[in-house]
Amino acid sequence: MSLKHDREWDYELERIVEEVEDRDAKRVGLQFPEGLKRRGPAVADDLRERCDDDVTFMLSGQPCYGACDLDTYLMRRTDVFVHFGHSPMKESDKIIYVPLFSNVDPFPILEDSLAELDGDEVGLVTTAQHMNRFEDMCDWLEERGYDVHTRRGDDRLTFEGQVLGCNYASADIDADQVLYVGGGKFHPLGLAMEHPDKKVVIADPVNNVVTIADTEKFMKQRYASVHKAMDAEKWGVIFCTKIGQGRMEIAEKIIEDNDNAYLITMDEVTPDRLRNFDMDAFVNTGCPRITTDDGPRFHKPMLTPQEYRIAVGDEPLDSLEFDTFHGTW
Repeated sequence: MSLKHDREWDYELERIVEEVEDRDAKRVGLQFPEGLKRRGPAVADDLRERCDDDVTFMLSGQPCYGACDLDTYLMRRTDVFVHFGHSPMKESDKIIYVPLFSNVDPFPILEDSLAELDGDEVGLVTTAQHMNRFEDMCDWLEERGYDVHTRRGDDRLTFEGQVLGCNYASADIDADQVLYVGGGKFHPLGLAMEHPDKKVVIADPVNNVVTIADTEKFMKQRYASVHKAMDAEKWGVIFCTKIGQGRMEIAEKIIEDNDNAYLITMDEVTPDRLRNFDMDAFVNTGCPRITTDDGPRFHKPMLTPQEYRIAVGDEPLDSLEFDTFHGTW
């Protein structure tokens, strides 16, 4: 889908330069999420112009899908490490987080979304990119007579009202409907699955569209994967070594309870890497999006830990829930 509005980002170059100078840094690492890697060289050029000639800037080529996805190899070899596109999750004096706040005006799409709201109580959530306007959005709704419910979910979240692709605790509020302001379908679908009692209205300010989160198709895909795995004999249990995605206790529990389960450690979980393993099905204890976004790409069923318990008969089929991370690392 082509964007209805052009997006520009605030790379906070002056703040980065000030940190580099204050720390007398000579080696600076820059990490961008997948969708913004192409802008990395231009940002590096802008920083070179502002810094001394003896400062070296290095771009991370490692995949990056969230603040839990830090390039620890590059981080250990730099004086300053700049992570773009996400809010802080792992605090460190070496890491500079640049959330890349969006310049898109959210209020026209908020106006359109009012037609989908029932009653005058609503929860408000958004992603890190729109957090710079969150208080303004709350005020805007309140001025129009809405009782706006917000909260900060848990320690994995930086801001009040923030949601991640793996954490929707900020939507645990006393309102029967939640207004999600942001792009994409993954976040609101996860939110709707974790809070099935709430109506989730999606106000996308980039594509200028208002929709209602519908989990039916998504749930059918997940039930199909569980059914395919019910006859599995050999299970590959994936432990992701990325710094913010490890759930070893869950992986070890599965291994202890199933003699035909084998622990597989890896940093980047891809279909090609798993194809060489002779398994009937896999359990992903890493990022939930590996299962939900990429699940159909794998040659064998890829389940979440809870879906695994359903497939082996430990839990009923109708107990299926969205896989989430809570707490910190």
